[in-house]
Parts: sequence; C-alpha cells; structure tokens
Amino acid sequence: MIKENNKKCVVIGAGISGIGAAIRMRNKGYQVTVFEANSFPGGKLSTETKNGYRFDMGPSVFTFPEYVDELFILSGKSPRNYFNYEHLDPVYQYFFEDGSVLDAFHNKEQFAEGMAAKTIDSKEDIIHYLNKTENIYSLTASVFLHNSLHKIRNYFTKRVAKGLWNFGKIGAFDTMNSANEKAFKDPRLVQIANRYATYNGSSPYLSPGTLNVIPYVEIVKGAFYPKGGMYSITESLVKLAKDIGVQFNFSTPVREILIENKKAVGIRTDKGNEAFDIVISNMDVYNSYQKLMPNVKKPLKTLNQPKSSSGIIFYWGIKHDFKQLRLHNILFSADYREEFDTIFSKKTIYHDPTIYVNITSKHTPTDAPPGGENWFAFINVPNNSGQDWDQLIKEARVNMIKKINRLLDTDIEPMIEAEMVFDPRVIE
Repeated sequence: MIKENNKKCVVIGAGISGIGAAIRMRNKGYQVTVFEANSFPGGKLSTETKNGYRFDMGPSVFTFPEYVDELFILSGKSPRNYFNYEHLDPVYQYFFEDGSVLDAFHNKEQFAEGMAAKTIDSKEDIIHYLNKTENIYSLTASVFLHNSLHKIRNYFTKRVAKGLWNFGKIGAFDTMNSANEKAFKDPRLVQIANRYATYNGSSPYLSPGTLNVIPYVEIVKGAFYPKGGMYSITESLVKLAKDIGVQFNFSTPVREILIENKKAVGIRTDKGNEAFDIVISNMDVYNSYQKLMPNVKKPLKTLNQPKSSSGIIFYWGIKHDFKQLRLHNILFSADYREEFDTIFSKKTIYHDPTIYVNITSKHTPTDAPPGGENWFAFINVPNNSGQDWDQLIKEARVNMIKKINRLLDTDIEPMIEAEMVFDPRVIE
C-alpha cells in the first residue's frame, strides 16, 4: 500500500530509466507525472513494424532481469503476472574471417569447455580469466553499480573503502586489450573479450581493464530474452506504472526546467508552466543542461568529457531463414585495432566493420512473416560531430552487405524486402 505524501514529482522522458524512476517515486508516495515528447513510451527501447517485420529499435541484450523484477516487487505486484523471460544458452555466436565459428555458452564451465575445444587456450586458463573478472565485479559493483558517488557521504562506507583498498586488483592500470592479450593466446578470444568495450561506447585499446567486468556479467551471470522481445520490458513497466497511479502525458515535450534559488521547482511545456516538488530529467545530462536549463551554470568538466562512440543500425526484413544464425550474432572484422582507430581517431566508419546481427524472430516467430527473419544489423561508428552521414550510411550499407555475403556465403541484397535505418543523428 502506497503511503501518500501529497507532493508532486515530474519525470521528463518516458525512456526505460524514466519509467523506472516514476515507479520508485510513486512508491514513495509522490503524485507522479511523466512528460514524453514522443507519442509512445520507451525512448530507445521502442518498437516499429514494417511489411510484417517487427523490430526492437534500441537495446537488444538483456542482463540483470532481477532489477526489472525489483520494480514489481517494490510495488507489491508479482513480476510474472506482467513480464517473463528465458535464459539464453548459447548467448552469442561469433563468426571470424578465417571461417571459424565460436559459440559463447553461459556459465564458466560451459563457456571454458566450448572455447577450449576450438581455440589454443586451455579450459583452465579461460576459467582463470573469468575468475579474475568475477573478482573485479565483486570489488567494483557495490562501488560503481549499486552506489551513487555524487554524494560525498557515500564515499565513506566499508564497501567503497574495500574497493579503493584493492584498487590495484581491478585492472585500472591496464587497458582492456593489454589485459586480454596477457590472458589469452588465441587472438579470437582476445577479440571476443575486447568487444565488450563497445557496451558503453569505448575502445578496448583506450579503456581500463576494469571494464573486463562486462564479460563476466554476460557470460557468468547470464543473458536473457524477454518473451515477446525487448519492447515487452517497456510495455510491462508502463502497465505497472499506470496500475499504481503514475500519469503519462505523451506528445508533450518539456521546453525548460524552471529554476528558483538554485532549485528545480517545475517545468514549462507548450501549455504553460507547472509546479512540482521534485523534477527528474531522464534526458542525457548534456541535453538536460543545454536544452532544458540554458541559463544554469553548466558543469563544464562533465559536459566536455569525450563522447562515446555511436552506431548505425539497419533494420532489414529478410525473406529467408538463415539456419546458421541465432538470436545474437557477431561478424568480426579482420583487424580490430584498425577498426577502433578509424572510429576513435579518424572519426569515420571502417571499411570492414564488425557487424552485430540480432534476430528476435528466432525466439518470437511472429516478428517476421513465415520463412523470413527480422535483422537488427548494427555497426559501431564515431559520435556525430558533423560528418556527412548520408554518404557514410551509403558506404556502410555496401560494406556490411559485402561482409555478410562473404562470411555467410550468400547474396543478401535480393532478400531484403523491408528496410529502415537509424544513424548517429537519431540515436546519439
């Protein structure tokens, strides 16, 4: 039972984090209203359908389902009445230029056995690597994932002290690549471990080895598939939010956060000003300051930080069933270092990109017509800094099709009967 406090909270943006924040604030007793510029919820975690092909438009890999379940439990609801998922095994399938294909199974033993059978690294060495990443997770999760470091008092806790005391053990003084090259003899395993830098838009050749915690999360703790696709997460959380009394205003962009005496006191929309006791912005911090608080002194150190890489996504309706593909597929480039140097130093796209292909129709057949597949085909590209994206998208499409044809021994162009594309001007 929610204990009302008669205070009002506004959440700007109905992205997945905004919906989660709205649910938590409603459980604290606030009257919560969410304002969303789009006509639909979910932000990047949305959906589109074309020619009978349904696509999840944004995130496609699901880990930590317990954090979604937590919102239902917090609200006194049974998660399984709203939302269900299945464990993936194998999680990923990796294709290499030498023609080899490696499956990434879930849990240490299976992953290590599967990789050791097809690479020059031993099962023991692979498990040793995963144990090291688990140790990094145990030392850093409570500090960086479960703790807010914007408040000084949160630094003075036992878990933060433990993390700082063991700072030398979390890989902070190595890059991801150097740590992975020390761990593995087989360059394919190095490439697999390096690719996790892209999960937060980084380069494994520039990022600290601490980010090797990410493969541990996916390989050991597991990855999952929400029944009905990723958008079912959005749908279930919106239903929960409405069930406990959160109000949604769609097609209503917020123009400004109102500030008085250095405190947010409300918002301005095209309909006028509205006062709130709490204002939460689910927009990116950069856009929150630049667009919603134009007259507020900006934290330049934060806003001027290097931006992460972005992506080009082609949503292809394919009139063919590729038996050799699974839900998650990676088609690796032959020269990973050169690919990342092109993205981060030269600020352009690479001619031989690593391609991620997500096909939800493998698990939800209704996402494509009979005998067809819905492809979410993604490549990493630099952040939008004024490049000629129309030209780069054309080049990317040609390069991607060439690579797919080569690694899958096919001619995919005539199979594409539905196509949409998102580029960094849209998804940054």
